[in-house]
Amino acid sequence: MQKAALIVGAGDATGGAIARRFAREGYVACVTRRSLDKLQPLVVQIEADGGTARAFACDARKEEEVVKLVEEIESTIGPIEVMVFNIGANVPESILNETARKYFKVWEMACFSGFLNGREVARKMVARNVPEGAHRGTIIFTGATASLRGAANFGAFSGAKMALRALAQAMARELGPQGIHVAHVVVDGAIDTEFIRSNFPDRYAMKAQDGILNPDHIADMYWMLHAQPRDAWTHELDLRPWSEKF
Repeated sequence: MQKAALIVGAGDATGGAIARRFAREGYVACVTRRSLDKLQPLVVQIEADGGTARAFACDARKEEEVVKLVEEIESTIGPIEVMVFNIGANVPESILNETARKYFKVWEMACFSGFLNGREVARKMVARNVPEGAHRGTIIFTGATASLRGAANFGAFSGAKMALRALAQAMARELGPQGIHVAHVVVDGAIDTEFIRSNFPDRYAMKAQDGILNPDHIADMYWMLHAQPRDAWTHELDLRPWSEKF
């Protein structure tokens, strides 16, 4: 059995970078999205770099799919030593035009799915037969500026992200004494992605001055959190470019 890192929401930027980082450290990068085809380029890249990756199609909002996913990884690959929840669901809309259906969907994607995946992985970690005082595993939730404050036209996203932050705090207080490191990372700023390049060219131009976040550098911080000794665990870490106001 090998050690596994589960990356829920392994997109083309941050999630993919996190998967590559853990693969370089010898973990089997278990990457998930709803569409299996979209994961293949990431798997090919990890394997070309000498790592190991497995792709899984999973709707993180569906309890039965999440339960099956975690069970399959644990039984066929190895123990999930770290889980990163990295689903965004950033869909701006005026509160005057917001629909109940879309508001609920944003909450499902950005918060409820975090609960499902966090719960299932935590159940496996708590049940492990490990020495007294051992680090049972790490669970990391990706937050955003909206985790800390609401903004106009971001009622649904802010509500979901703030709820995810509260979930992370509650899990950390419950599971920390049981040897599970639960962390929440606030990514406060634009990330070097195709979306930012295409839709916000002025912001993307700041890349030359380190004005937007590099996904590989974000991934380094996730690895740092997982590698921390338990006498110096970080619960909340916020990352932003030097020029970002806060």
